[in-house]
Amino acid sequence: MSAPDFDYVIVGAGTAGCLLANRLSADKTKRVLLIEAGRRDDYHWIHIPVGYLYCIGNPRTDWLYKTESDPGLNGRALKYPRGKALGGSSSINGMIYMRGQSRDYDGWARMTGDASWGWDNALPYFKKHEDYYQGADEVHGAGGEWRVERQRLRWDILDAFAQAAQQAGIPHSTDFNRGNNEGVGYFQVNQKDGWRWNTAKAFLRPTCYGRPNFEMWTGAHVVRLKTEKNGDGSLRCAGALVWDGQQLVNVAARHEMILAAGSIGSPQILQLSGIGPAELLRQHAIPLVHELPGVGENLQDHLQIRAVFKVKGVTTLNTLANSLWGKLKIGAEYAMFRSGPMSMAPSQLGAFTRSAPQFEWPNIEYHVQPLSLDAFGEPLHPFPAFTASVCNLNPTSRGTVRIRSNKFEDAPLIRPNYLSTPEDRQVAADSLRVTRRICAQPALAKYAPEEWRPGLQYQSDEELAKLAGDIATTIFHPVGTTKMGADGDAMAVLDSKLRVRGIAKLRVVDAGAMPTITSGNTNSPTLMMAEKAAEWIAQDAR
Repeated sequence: MSAPDFDYVIVGAGTAGCLLANRLSADKTKRVLLIEAGRRDDYHWIHIPVGYLYCIGNPRTDWLYKTESDPGLNGRALKYPRGKALGGSSSINGMIYMRGQSRDYDGWARMTGDASWGWDNALPYFKKHEDYYQGADEVHGAGGEWRVERQRLRWDILDAFAQAAQQAGIPHSTDFNRGNNEGVGYFQVNQKDGWRWNTAKAFLRPTCYGRPNFEMWTGAHVVRLKTEKNGDGSLRCAGALVWDGQQLVNVAARHEMILAAGSIGSPQILQLSGIGPAELLRQHAIPLVHELPGVGENLQDHLQIRAVFKVKGVTTLNTLANSLWGKLKIGAEYAMFRSGPMSMAPSQLGAFTRSAPQFEWPNIEYHVQPLSLDAFGEPLHPFPAFTASVCNLNPTSRGTVRIRSNKFEDAPLIRPNYLSTPEDRQVAADSLRVTRRICAQPALAKYAPEEWRPGLQYQSDEELAKLAGDIATTIFHPVGTTKMGADGDAMAVLDSKLRVRGIAKLRVVDAGAMPTITSGNTNSPTLMMAEKAAEWIAQDAR
């Protein structure tokens, strides 16, 4: 470690943090520090696409969070994976490149009163860092750091599901990222030549490591932020107290302190620093620095309902991976061609449609997999099967993230409150019916799909909603816990430029800033937000 005095201090080397470090350290006159609690991304399973099976639930790469017992899940608690390594969750996620729908961003513009968040204004910031495999066009960019490719394999069972979805009225799609993602097709992925492409590879390795004004600490935890009063009595963030594994280090941030620790980590750090709901801080004997009741509120996540269908006469990963010959074949194919099951994302086929006719836009998303298991990290089932996971894209349920104690080492209390509204329970029931309608189409008949979970004995709304609580799990998209909003929104933690309200020189740039969850996977929208924030931060410094 050098003298702990920097222009910018970024907390969290995940999806947003890596891009911010790249952009801000491009100014040679500014010293940039990137702080990461995890280790470097030198674990081989991070880079082999199927390695998510060995990274999720592994303390080497995962924070190992768990939710509290959830009434909406009939009392179950869930494992809640979050990446803990360079690249953050981009080092353990499903690699799916997904922007969501144009209405998501137009909604943010309305909620914040800032037109710069609208789809037309957000699109250039998606394109700015994109390297699209087909080259640039009106919605895609080329030559950027963030590689987007086609998947390197096909499965007969997934092709049949796609045909069945079309027979059920869902159109074919070759690109989910043009503003309206309705349709069925194979996902595009953040890979390069058969390897996972995480944000550490994309944004840190090519440039940051060689810059003399850039410094990175790994295995370092922020204990709390440091605030000071200006002459007029207002507050500013001056830096942070950091535990480097051996000692406490005072770090100064001359221009800005930027939290990019994610929807769980950033509200935890704010609360430990005396910034948040006053009553919560009082309970943990933390002096109140600045009351912001919205810190840790507004948690949203996509809850996937994993329906499993046994099949006959077709190859699935279950049948391949449960034999020695199959394992040898899988390994040889990846070693020689960087293709096959070891190159595949957790979900290969996607579909976006409506759970009921009254919805104007697609409101449910499918992740379809040629495999089945009880949960990621668990063994594959011993029979051939596929999984059709479906999630409500726009849940109305809201949860919380709150510190458990005043110690930074203690994981926070995570309460998603899944299925806590009538609207979400209705969508859950209806989405299972859509799954059954697709699987009853002629295209799948030759494989004799048999609903193994949840089971056809469950038919009523009440039965299906309860069943959803029994079998559903997170799809790893927590957002909203430090949301941005308009000036009149008492629960808005950030303004529309992602600055913490009431504290100068402090910003939060991660998925927690989203006021509402996007209609799809959340990694790429987070990168877009970081791209915008990097511009604003540099402008403010000037």
